[in-house]
Order: sequence, then C-alpha cells, then structure tokens
Amino acid sequence: MRVGVLTGGGDCPGLNAVIRAVVRKGAKVHGFEFVGYRDGWKGPLDGLTMELGVPQVRGILPRGGTILGSSRTNPFSMERGVEKIQENLVNDGVDALVAIGGEDTLGVATRLADLGVNVVGVPKTIDNDLSGTDFTFGFDTAVNIAMEAIDRLHTTAESHHRVLVVEVMGRHAGWIALHSGIAGGANIVLIPERPFDIGAVCELIESRFESRFSPILVVAEGAVPREGGEMTLVSGEKDAFGHVRLGGIGDRLAHEIETRTGKEARAVVLGHVQRGGTPTAFDRWLATRFGLQAIDAVADGDYGTMVALRGTTIARVPLSEGPAELKLVTPEEYAEAEVFFG
Repeated sequence: MRVGVLTGGGDCPGLNAVIRAVVRKGAKVHGFEFVGYRDGWKGPLDGLTMELGVPQVRGILPRGGTILGSSRTNPFSMERGVEKIQENLVNDGVDALVAIGGEDTLGVATRLADLGVNVVGVPKTIDNDLSGTDFTFGFDTAVNIAMEAIDRLHTTAESHHRVLVVEVMGRHAGWIALHSGIAGGANIVLIPERPFDIGAVCELIESRFESRFSPILVVAEGAVPREGGEMTLVSGEKDAFGHVRLGGIGDRLAHEIETRTGKEARAVVLGHVQRGGTPTAFDRWLATRFGLQAIDAVADGDYGTMVALRGTTIARVPLSEGPAELKLVTPEEYAEAEVFFG
C-alpha cells in the first residue's frame, strides 16, 4: 500500500513527531510505502510531492514546524480543486491519505472522505479548541512558552511599576491564555468566551498597585470588550477559509489602561514565538501516539476516522467530529482563575 501524508494550517510543535511515527510504524510493521505532499492541500492539488521514508524522518522528533511544509489552501474554493486532488492521488499511486491539521484541514478531509477518498485524520491546533479530542499536540508547548515569558515579565513589571499586557494566541478559545495565565501567576486573564468590561479591568489594576505589586494581564488575541465588542484586526483580508487576521488587542488594552488609570502600560505580543521551537515532552508523546494509531487505522481500512485523546487512551472517532464544533472554556473553568484576579 502507498500512503500519502500532508500537514495543513498553521505549523506547531509536534507535527514532525506525527510524521515520524506514521512512517516508522507504517514501514516497519505494515510494509507501507509513503509519499509526502508538500504545503498542505496544495500538495495533492498541484502534485507537489517529496520522498518520504525512514531516512527522511530520522532526527526530526525534536524539531518544530513540519518537514512537509504547510499552507491554508482550500481546494473546495477552487475550480476543479477536488477533481485535481483525486486525479493526482491516482497518478501518484496513493491508496490512502493521512491528513494532519486543525479545523480547516480536517474539514476538507471530511468532505473528501464523503466523496470516497480514503482519509484518516490527525488533529492539530495549538489553540486546543477541537471538540473531538481532550488535548491536541502543540498546545502544551505554546502554554509553556507563554508561561516562561510571563515569569520573566514579572520582574521588569515590578522594577518599573508598570502594567504589562501579554497577548497570546486564541482566536475563539482562551485555553492558552487561561492555562499560561494561571501557571504564570497573571493577575488578570481575558478570553474570547468572556467579553470583558474595561472599567472592571482598570479597577483590578488599581487594586493590584495598592498592594505594591505591578499587574500582569494575559489576553487572548480574540478577546473582545463588552462595549463595541468586535475583535481587533490586523487587516480585514480573509484567508482561503474565510478567517480574518487578528492582532492588536494587547496594544489596544495598554493604551486604554494608560488613559484611564494614568499608569504606564506596555504590550508584549508573543505571536509566532508560541508556534516555534522544539516540542515539550508531552507534545512529543501525544503526537507520536497519534501517528502510531493513525497508521493502524489506515492498515485496518478504517477510513473517515480521526484519532483522538480520550483520557489517556487514543481512540478513533468519526472524522467529522474534529471540525464539528469548537471546544471552549466553560464559565466554571474561568471562575477558577478569577480567584487570583487583582
């Protein structure tokens, strides 16, 4: 059997660990051959391939990013996009496809599976917002990077008696902000699920200064104020899946805090730093297990499925469960963090 492998959407730590596990077990246990598709769905769409075998995956376990490259290509938005993918899979002799990605990549995979393409999905997003799995790889690394940044910022905030606003990733879900904020000892955490009152935020900041300590505020990029509750955009342009580019809520908050409280405020945007670098041990472990179980699903002919973490077990669930709905922070989970606000 010949198996194609692709990675789509934003890169994140752990992608190479999945690729390595798929290829190592696929070749050693099942005797499969592999073809790597370059740059997400653009690979099978345009016939962009690379050699993929055991030699190509040696040494990639600790590497961030993806050796296959990635993109946000949407074949369903292109003329004859689906037909081109089907034709190229046949021309490349590919019997099955392992698609590693988030909501958009798995959404395409689900639609292709409905059209008869043999697909197995592996969930990936640093935002940890896919409802089909308890955790996604990349999330733990992003949280640890954010936590380390917050740890370092405490000292400069105290030295200069200023407010530091740390902007982290999180378009619709505040998992990174919540976990890193709690772990880093932040005094305020703002998430997309909970529109914030800027007046209440400023009161908490004043309260923090009264204790002779300087505030650290962590905000997810998709957080919105109650008044004029719109996301802060870098631009109004949309990608192939209809997503606008977010960014700037940190600067917006810092300016508003300075204006209202008279306290010096600075924004720190972690941005793509959260995506880069070597994955944590947890992410390597989870990504490896996902890869091992995904190639077993291919061997079993269990197509139209996705591997998922349920408790400590890797289960197979319908591929459609991946992009079905977002997994959001609940009010109860957010309330745990509010104890430390101010």
